[in-house]
Amino acid sequence: MLSVNRKIACIFLVFSLLLISTPVSSYPGGVGLDQTAGGGPENVAKDGCTCHGTDPSNSVTVIIDDVPFTYTPNEEYTFRLEVIGGPDKGSGNTGGFAMLVDKGTLGPAEGYEDLVQNWQDNLSTLTHTEEGARVDDRAWWVKWTAPEESSGKVTFWLALNSVNGADGNLGDMWNRLIFHIPEANENTPEKLSNSIRTIFSGDGNVEPPAADEGHIELHDMGAAFRAHWLGLLGFGAVILVIIFSGFMLRYGFSHSYTGRTNLLQLRYKHMKRGDQ
Repeated sequence: MLSVNRKIACIFLVFSLLLISTPVSSYPGGVGLDQTAGGGPENVAKDGCTCHGTDPSNSVTVIIDDVPFTYTPNEEYTFRLEVIGGPDKGSGNTGGFAMLVDKGTLGPAEGYEDLVQNWQDNLSTLTHTEEGARVDDRAWWVKWTAPEESSGKVTFWLALNSVNGADGNLGDMWNRLIFHIPEANENTPEKLSNSIRTIFSGDGNVEPPAADEGHIELHDMGAAFRAHWLGLLGFGAVILVIIFSGFMLRYGFSHSYTGRTNLLQLRYKHMKRGDQ
């Protein structure tokens, strides 16, 4: 009877543990596809890095460079992924990503084999490695091989996070984007088929980092700082034009009566004096 009670107790304990949700945790060694077993999303690239926060943060800018407007079948393309913004970098992990494509194959770019990997050897999904989670610039280079001819439009899903390297996920942020690349054909303009673009998600209002000395370097100010100076230069140009026009009106036309007859000059003097 005691043995039966122990079996029942063990079964009840296992059943109770199954009912308890597994704590959500981050994956510094890479992440991809279904993570529901660890309390994460069904697909990280599509649903986002929810272990680093429930919702995406629009203050985190996700960028992918060198994306072609159209692709040539079986051609290889190299993209640069980057996440800007989020928490300050700590001494450990700085960020990570999960990428998914519905056609073609993904892989690390040449020289980035230690930083980027296929998730569980699945060539349609890509993520960071443990070393790749500690990159200082929060950027990764990846390679995509286009599918066979007549494959049509290709869809990419990408989620990147920005972390502070501290214990736990408090303060971490993430964002995601979806983009498409159509297949080139005989009607595609040559200029379009040979052009690349930059795609980003986020509000783009990235604050420049503060310098260690307590001030901000000019080269870190970004586009907003350049726009400020361009506005000042434009305002100064308007002031100079007004001053120049005033000098022209004052002195450029002061001799407008030169060459007139003596009679006209005399009449002008009388009118100026008030004699009619």
